[in-house]
Amino acid sequence: MSKAALERYHARMQRVLDYIDQHLDDDLALNTLSGVAAFSKHHFHRQFTATFGVSAHRYVRLMRMKRASFRLAFRDGDTITDIAMDAGYDAPEAFARAFRQCLGQSPSAFRISPDWEPWLAAFGPLNAARTIQMKTYTGNDVTIIDVAATPVALMEHRGDPARLGQTIQRFIAWRKLSGLVPKVSATFTVFHDPDPEEPEDFHIDLCAGTVRPVSFGDHGVKAGVIPAGRCAVLRVVGSSDDLSAPANFLYRDWLPASGEETRDFPQYCQRISFFPDVPEHEAVTDLFLPLR
Repeated sequence: MSKAALERYHARMQRVLDYIDQHLDDDLALNTLSGVAAFSKHHFHRQFTATFGVSAHRYVRLMRMKRASFRLAFRDGDTITDIAMDAGYDAPEAFARAFRQCLGQSPSAFRISPDWEPWLAAFGPLNAARTIQMKTYTGNDVTIIDVAATPVALMEHRGDPARLGQTIQRFIAWRKLSGLVPKVSATFTVFHDPDPEEPEDFHIDLCAGTVRPVSFGDHGVKAGVIPAGRCAVLRVVGSSDDLSAPANFLYRDWLPASGEETRDFPQYCQRISFFPDVPEHEAVTDLFLPLR
């Protein structure tokens, strides 16, 4: 298959993922999805599975469960009944059985104290499917800008990335208490050591931009700053669960070809919009590589 033909094929498959993101509350039968891809309904099931390593039916089910789990953990204003209905279940009891089978906890227990290690295992096939690189980056996707110094309130996460969800929960709770919600305060992640040899060396900062004094209390939040300077910026549209591919593009491909050199501050990102507030394929993340 030629490169152009392969790109057209991948674009049709990517169209299916985008459609699923936009229509999680609708009927997503194989007939519908094969029509979106403009593939034969008799072969689409095998084509989808061969491309993404998971069946279309399981992919849809996992996407609905993932959205439900995010809403349970991070959107405490959403009732379990509403979450169950939006996930396609006629009754909370049926949703609870399916949720427990998928994640090993009841929805109410997950809301109170999520166990993130089984969560990572449950959504492994989904995450693997979503990180298949349909998108390729070029130098034209990168811009160089001058960034002003940005004061932030930050919460560190150090240790096993499987526990990152717990840190995110604490950070969201603190943002609500302080009034620094994403609508009024920019959201950043600083990647000090996102891919260490040992899990206990994993280190990132969750940050909320703020120019006013903040009472940090006992929440483990402290003041910090994202320093001013030149940055290469790559916009990532879609899932931001794993930014290793665009980050690797900046380091492996763009940086050597650009003649630029990095300065002494880690790579970081600004999350412009994120799932589940928008469909996952519409999430926008700007990835920054600090330059001299």
